[in-house]
Amino acid sequence: MTRPPSPYLVPGFYDRALSDGRHRDIVGGRWDETGRLQMALLTARGLQPHHHLLDIGAGSLRLGCKAVPYLDPGHYWGTDASGALMQRGREVELPDPERLPADHLVEDADFAFPNLPAQVDYLIAFGVFTHLPPSQTATALARIAQRWPTPCIFLFTVFLAPEGQGDESLRQPDGVVTHPDRPPYHMRETALLAMAQDAGLRLTRQPDRLPRGQVLWQG
Repeated sequence: MTRPPSPYLVPGFYDRALSDGRHRDIVGGRWDETGRLQMALLTARGLQPHHHLLDIGAGSLRLGCKAVPYLDPGHYWGTDASGALMQRGREVELPDPERLPADHLVEDADFAFPNLPAQVDYLIAFGVFTHLPPSQTATALARIAQRWPTPCIFLFTVFLAPEGQGDESLRQPDGVVTHPDRPPYHMRETALLAMAQDAGLRLTRQPDRLPRGQVLWQG
């Protein structure tokens, strides 16, 4: 039996989690800490209330519950493989759900980015590519670059493996063990930069220290 490349792709995963009230747990834990960190990363890079933000892999709005009250109404957009997960976050995690139109939460498992604005100011994919095989990360980067060729600021995280060690499981600085063939995934920096070059993205590694040893990149 072939194992799905991500636990999120197991049939019924989201239905079971939502029925058990686990909408926070399944997006990686450290709910408040990670949401505050994401907001800090964005505001440190100039995010203002009038900007439009796209949260790729928005989940149950761990970032959204902080970004939506900060941004002007209607200026937050989210995508995720599960529309139901995002809508649960809108219902129970936002102090004022009316600030976020329901159709700004777009179900999108394939990085097709349907029904999203042609121009956004900030994109963030935090802890998304760590759960995807490198081939899918390459697809996502290419589609992001194609869809928004005149960026904005794009932030995302990955786990890195030292050159020459990417074919084995590794313990990251904060203790999490990452893998080349199952989540959480790691990749070599040279491989990531080659993906970005193929996509037409110019990336800069950021010095910020992130939970579990993730590495932040800005494009």
